Amino acid sequence: MSTSPALSVLDLVPVRTGQTSAQALTSTIALAKAADGLGFRRYWFAEHHNMPAVASTSPPVLIAAVATQTSRIRVGSGGVMLPNHAPLIVAEQFAALEALAPGRIDLGLGRAPGSDPVITQLLRRTGTTSEAQQFPDHVQEIMRLMDAAGETIRFTSGGTYDVHATPDAVGSPTVWLLGSSDFSAQLAAQLGLPYVFANHFAGDGVERAMGLYRQEYQPSERHPAPESFLTANVVVAPTRDEAEERALPQLRQFARLRSNKPMRKMETIDEVRGDPSDALEDSLIQQNRRRWFIGEPAQVADELRGFAEAHGVDEVMISAASGAYASEPLDETPARIQTLELLAGAMA
Repeated sequence: MSTSPALSVLDLVPVRTGQTSAQALTSTIALAKAADGLGFRRYWFAEHHNMPAVASTSPPVLIAAVATQTSRIRVGSGGVMLPNHAPLIVAEQFAALEALAPGRIDLGLGRAPGSDPVITQLLRRTGTTSEAQQFPDHVQEIMRLMDAAGETIRFTSGGTYDVHATPDAVGSPTVWLLGSSDFSAQLAAQLGLPYVFANHFAGDGVERAMGLYRQEYQPSERHPAPESFLTANVVVAPTRDEAEERALPQLRQFARLRSNKPMRKMETIDEVRGDPSDALEDSLIQQNRRRWFIGEPAQVADELRGFAEAHGVDEVMISAASGAYASEPLDETPARIQTLELLAGAMA
């Protein structure tokens, strides 16, 4: 039998029909506390904007909330979309988080804007292309700013100016590069940084990206060897039938996104059953379903072990994609907690 990989959680803070953002966040805190108690390695928040079904708009705020409610688990971003933010702001936020929860903070950085062009303009107002092109420089600038030595700016007219993300840093967050293409894999290798392939929404190209990362890796002081893991959409329930049903709302949400249909709050299972998908949605659901891990605990645990072994990683970060019935509480997330509990038990 393959060795069980460590487990982590990626959370987009889903918002379902009838649910407020406050109720969704209450559910997320409960899920994070469950992950902490079950021994999961890390809990990361994605950054998305202006999406009816996603409340993870501000990873630093959510990280701070979860860090104060947990005691052991690493907490971080998966990721901060760097084109949306000034490097100094990101450095200041995560230096403060590191001071709040020393040794437990991860800063995952992505190059995509994580939203549409209108939101990108509202966030930065400088255009997307130039910011994306500066991504490598901005990553290194953030690391220097968070370091205890800080960043020294040298003026062309002479003289220097020192900048620190926090007055007296004891440590700094672990920086990870995230991506679903060759670019981030090669940049992570070049900078000697850990790398995560976003398998939960990409799926294609994982072998090439991971191969490039490992082949081209340049050891750094903090990371002498390559470090990586993969993400995956996972739904676990006591029976396969229940798991398949729990997966329907998220699968259809993905299908709507891929087919450029208007986004709405996450449907309940009852809504999906009462409003059958059209042919295009059905086709996209079946395509996505093949990449997901859905079923009973022992079955999904075996599949995840094989997945981790095939790609040479010792950790899998799961997006617990279990949907809810209309009758289930709005301020709780029993189905997502069930996925974590059953999977942790089967992996033990």
